[in-house]
Amino acid sequence: MKGSRVPNLQSLILILFLLVACQKNDATWQRIEQNGILRVGLDPTYPPFEMADGVPLQGLDVDLARAIGQDLGLEVEFVHFGYDGLYDALTAQQADVLISALVIMPEQLRDFAYSEPYYNAGEILIVPDESDIVGMEGLNGRSLAVELGSLGHVEATQWAKRLPDLTILPFESPDAALTAVADGKADAALVDSISGRIFLMNEPRLRRLPDPVTVEPYAFVVRAKDKRLLEKLNESLARLQTSGQLDTIVTQWLGE
Repeated sequence: MKGSRVPNLQSLILILFLLVACQKNDATWQRIEQNGILRVGLDPTYPPFEMADGVPLQGLDVDLARAIGQDLGLEVEFVHFGYDGLYDALTAQQADVLISALVIMPEQLRDFAYSEPYYNAGEILIVPDESDIVGMEGLNGRSLAVELGSLGHVEATQWAKRLPDLTILPFESPDAALTAVADGKADAALVDSISGRIFLMNEPRLRRLPDPVTVEPYAFVVRAKDKRLLEKLNESLARLQTSGQLDTIVTQWLGE
């Protein structure tokens, strides 16, 4: 009898331990549910994702956070921090989640967890509206405008190893590179998707190719222990994607 009771006691202790651990991990979500408030940390100096310079707080991330709050039945409270202090603020529990155009960084995964990506800020290829270029292979014998020293410039340098007749034209900014394409001084431009899409909003002579060239995913950030909160955020984000609301928000701020 004594021998048969020991495993049961160990199992009970294990179950209690797991319950305590789950309660601890769910503490943040329980507080949010009880108070009805989701505290969103952001740096309001990165338009068009978040900006508050002389205007009420607005931007893509702001609208997305409010949509998440509405979907979860929560009031969203925005808390402002400098970019370099965002992760520290989350660690200090001054915010529940960061929604501030933050790229997923594997080196942060010990202390933090990321949601599913909600936007790819990677490089995109932009061509004249009438161009027959459909990808990298179509650039051989043509010129490609890039921002000097950018990730697009690095990628273009790699392309040049495969395309011996590719001419890379570096410019001081993404807008300068895109203007060169619009003016017929370059056959295409490789720039980050944010700069590219904003430029296209007022430039009907150009279009972007549908497939992104590189991946730079933006995601929400929570503390690693807040697994239930992360689960809720991912579920909400998935609903916004399925309904088309996420695309609507992105298009409002970045164009088609």
